[in-house]
Amino acid sequence: MEGAEFAGAWAAASLRAATPLLFALVGETIVQRTAIINLGVEGQMLVGACAGFAAASVFGDPALALIIGGATGLCLSLVHAALVLGASANQIGSGIAVWMLGLGLSAYFGRAFVGAEVVGFGPLFAHADTGLPFVDQLLSQLTVATVIAVLLVPAAGFWLYRTRAGLRWRAVGESFAAARALGLRPARIQFAAILVGGFLAGVGGAVLSVDYTQTWAQDITKGRGLVAVALVIAARWNPWLALPVALLFGGSEAMVLRLQARGVEVSSYLLATTPYLICIAVVWLSYARLRGSGGMPFELRGVFGGAGTKGDR
Repeated sequence: MEGAEFAGAWAAASLRAATPLLFALVGETIVQRTAIINLGVEGQMLVGACAGFAAASVFGDPALALIIGGATGLCLSLVHAALVLGASANQIGSGIAVWMLGLGLSAYFGRAFVGAEVVGFGPLFAHADTGLPFVDQLLSQLTVATVIAVLLVPAAGFWLYRTRAGLRWRAVGESFAAARALGLRPARIQFAAILVGGFLAGVGGAVLSVDYTQTWAQDITKGRGLVAVALVIAARWNPWLALPVALLFGGSEAMVLRLQARGVEVSSYLLATTPYLICIAVVWLSYARLRGSGGMPFELRGVFGGAGTKGDR
């Protein structure tokens, strides 16, 4: 019985830790399906976290905070869209510039909130009593943000693989020439994808500060945006695989927190690297297996090789 309760508590903690990353991961997966890579996800999560936390402090409404956080991430994604689609800038360089911009903006405007706390979403089923310890522990700790993130996975998968609009977006990622032959304008679709990805990254950042940690600290994302960009490879550019991949990070982070709570005599700094080391190992294994084979959208190979140009669109 105690084992079931422990497993349920760990599963809930893993889901909550994975929730901010899951928003960003699904968004970046959609973006990369259109042959755009956006390293600025880290900056978009940071400004989303800052704006969301500020909104929660002022209005006391976590739902409004998530919307404002998403809108802020979307606004920052316009910079990436303008540089890549409007000025034909290198996508890697543009993403880094957006990341640095988000880092600076969140550090400047977030100074007034350092150490402050907000009230996030309450548990959806605070007094769950199904008679099943695992289920009760799981339900009693879930919030609406986690439920939305989990539902986002099948929604994105269905849209991308079962709708005409999703087929068009995938066609852009596979071949600009084929997309144009279908009467599509690849740049327009890529612009829409960048905005969608920016909005979801901003929501992910707001979930992190408003719902998960309920506090604000400079560089609060601690690289989650970059982890999301890397884990797209492990998810094979497929939204359906985003949840299990995000849980790798969330589960390992929950494990680290429990080890620290139990007083394990290992440097907390070394323990904190565990989720990132696991993600690096998974990405390396995935890349080694996928190299030279399917999975990556064809036009995205040119971006990784530095060959993506506006003229191709």
